[in-house]
Amino acid sequence: MNVAYKPEVRKFTILISLSAIVFFGGFFSRFIENIYSDGLYQISSVIQRFISSLVPFALGDFLYLILILYVIRSLFLFYKKVAHKSLKKADWLKAPLHIVNFTLILYLVFKILWGLNYSRPSVSKQLGISNEKYSTPELVSLGRFFINKLNHLQKVNKTRYNINELEARAKTAYNKMELKNSIFKYRSPAVKSVLNSWIVTKIGIEGYYNPLSGEANVNMRLPAIALPFVTCHEIAHQLGIGREDEANLIGYLVAANSNDPNFQYSAHYAMLKSILFEIRIKSQEDYDALYATINAGTIQDFKNDRDFWRKYNSEMFGYMDVAFDRFLKLNNQNKGTDSYQDIVLWLYNIHKKELKP
Repeated sequence: MNVAYKPEVRKFTILISLSAIVFFGGFFSRFIENIYSDGLYQISSVIQRFISSLVPFALGDFLYLILILYVIRSLFLFYKKVAHKSLKKADWLKAPLHIVNFTLILYLVFKILWGLNYSRPSVSKQLGISNEKYSTPELVSLGRFFINKLNHLQKVNKTRYNINELEARAKTAYNKMELKNSIFKYRSPAVKSVLNSWIVTKIGIEGYYNPLSGEANVNMRLPAIALPFVTCHEIAHQLGIGREDEANLIGYLVAANSNDPNFQYSAHYAMLKSILFEIRIKSQEDYDALYATINAGTIQDFKNDRDFWRKYNSEMFGYMDVAFDRFLKLNNQNKGTDSYQDIVLWLYNIHKKELKP
């Protein structure tokens, strides 16, 4: 073996072994939950958030920028050597190994800092929420329940909170839910606005969790009514909730049970969109009848949503159209009328005792 690339081979052997251990460890969900999600992650994530809270900007976005610049610099230096024909035979062998090793390092960092949470058991089981399926009439009753909630909450004087207010009010809401279940325990809050909301909005992102910094990043360009729920959703990711529907569930429970009417409205509004989407697939007639009962203020919020995404991201605008008030065209929608979104399933099981026929 050429001594020039022997270190890379040794590094590859170590990294691929560690990656295999982490990968196969993900198949043991109870082990991951007990040792990682409820153990090591609870320590490391709090440390991450504490460090991130010391700076006023999105530290994770800055770290991403450094990472991107490092990759660009490496590619430039490699190209420079190729252009000057100064690459040795060993360099051609080292380059692929270096790329593979770098990728494995990113994989391990992601998994260890946060990604292993995808392997934990469903949070719905921890909360005692069943997966009993609903009929179409029951789904319609669920839609009616949420519409009644929004019609009542429409009297709220809707407020656009800044990022600090969102963090503080979300923390208060999580503290309230912690009294019912320790899964909601939220220490060292770190909620930041994204550094470039225009690019993030063009991509169609409302918010994201940054595993490098442990921050919950919120797109502050969003309509005001979306911000409270999005904040609670991203905080759920901070707590180790990996799957999107499960983060929606936690975010809904927290925001809906908040003492802040703006958080309550945001939660019910976000969930109604998913419910209406499901009803529209299953029964156009029931969808039309329900839609007619929604108050003018919420209808205006739907319109504002569509206008917002039409301006920035046509694909998201297309989803809004499907979900609410225009021609139903589901691209690559193979589920048909038997489709079930997990979040809608859980909402039904949470509220089924409150539903009227």
